[in-house]
Amino acid sequence: MGSRENLKATFQMGNSGGESVKLKRKITLLNGVALIIGTIIGSGIFLSPAGVYSSTKSVGFSLIIWCLSGAFSTLGALCYAELGTSITRSGGDYAYIYVAFGPLAAFLMLWVSILIIRPTTQTIVALTFAEYAAKPFFPDCAPPANAIRFLAAVCLCLLTAVNCLSVRWAMRIQDLFTVAKLFALAIIIVAGVYHMITGDSHNYSNSFDGNFELTNIALGFYSGLFAFGGWNFLNFVTEELQDPYRNLPRAIWIALPMVTGVYVLANVAYFAVLSGEEMENSTAVAVSFGAKMFGSFNWLVPVFVALSTFGGVNGILFTSSRLFLTGSQEGHLPEFFSYIHAKKMTPIPSLIFTCLTSLVLLFVENVFTLINYYGQILWLSVAASIVGMLYLRRKQPDMPRPIRVNTIIPIVFLAACVFLVVFPIPKQPMYTLIGLLITLSGVPVYYLFVKWDVLPDYMKKNLATTTKVLQSIMYVVSPETEQTLHS
Repeated sequence: MGSRENLKATFQMGNSGGESVKLKRKITLLNGVALIIGTIIGSGIFLSPAGVYSSTKSVGFSLIIWCLSGAFSTLGALCYAELGTSITRSGGDYAYIYVAFGPLAAFLMLWVSILIIRPTTQTIVALTFAEYAAKPFFPDCAPPANAIRFLAAVCLCLLTAVNCLSVRWAMRIQDLFTVAKLFALAIIIVAGVYHMITGDSHNYSNSFDGNFELTNIALGFYSGLFAFGGWNFLNFVTEELQDPYRNLPRAIWIALPMVTGVYVLANVAYFAVLSGEEMENSTAVAVSFGAKMFGSFNWLVPVFVALSTFGGVNGILFTSSRLFLTGSQEGHLPEFFSYIHAKKMTPIPSLIFTCLTSLVLLFVENVFTLINYYGQILWLSVAASIVGMLYLRRKQPDMPRPIRVNTIIPIVFLAACVFLVVFPIPKQPMYTLIGLLITLSGVPVYYLFVKWDVLPDYMKKNLATTTKVLQSIMYVVSPETEQTLHS
């Protein structure tokens, strides 16, 4: 404790304004829009947008599914606007589940986020960046696996360093690379529209012929809704958002329709140039599109993918660190992860922890298979947050709610979440079982190390000593918090 107080005192001496040590509200409306767009639009729209088409084999109906998936995601985001303005702590789903259902349920969400969801997502996006950033230098063969891992590690470490140094610089990177990916998609859209205008639109003949069995339509919606993942990431950093009561819903209303429009128009462009069969058989649809439309400039497509995924890594890293910081403040992670730099006001320990968990996964040979275990868990946590919102309306009707959506909206969206959780079970029961076991493995961890705190005294002393040493090295202190989730 002495080390922490000394650091606070030192900071206050150098700060004539008496500025408190806490995360600052530096995220503007533009930053919030860029964070949502940048985390939703990753590599998928460039590499594998054919998932929706493959289900129905109908060009026209697949475009309708993209539109409806965007509309459903917007409904979910509106529910989160109510949650984020009534429960103003950072942490997103973790904070909402904690307030509604208590610490155990929230810890399980945090547990699976640490083990699988956050590091796996970040590692896969970083590896995708590395692969496509290296591709122009290896035009005739695949880049070496070790080179890809090394470049992914450089990406993770570089962005972690930027995030540690400045929130403003992290947001500038997010803004820049979001604009870059939108510009890249605009080039693809314009090229596709030009191709249609010049008279070649035969791929749209009989566009509503296809397979419209209920199972196939459901599969198409599953792929479409999954492609919009990331719309709730701004809720993980609400404590740093300027004027969240106004800017959170505004960012949602700007970002979600924009993403939906981009997704639909990009698919319109792809279908204008590629047949349905070509899209299904392509391992990277945008690369196949570029080979037909850009000729000798087709190397631009890997650059587009690299730009998109680099910004995606930054957004995931930024929001993940805030999730872990909030979990630490509630006693669900070591206290050290709640510390922030005494002058830069950045959560350096949680940022480094986030980076290290992803670096470890770079050495896992089949890291891409881990994504199969968390899709349902991710949507289950979203569903729990929506149920929690409805529950809190009854349990705490007097809770301040600057935004209150019509009850039909969360009910409709909750049905979509239940569908996303239940639909894959018959096709991949083993993945569902393993994901469930991983989640439930957090129960004994919670009772042993959080509720009962069974660590022996000598380990607590060693942990306290290590914390003080790291605290001095990193110049971090415990921030002042206006509230906790259990207060």
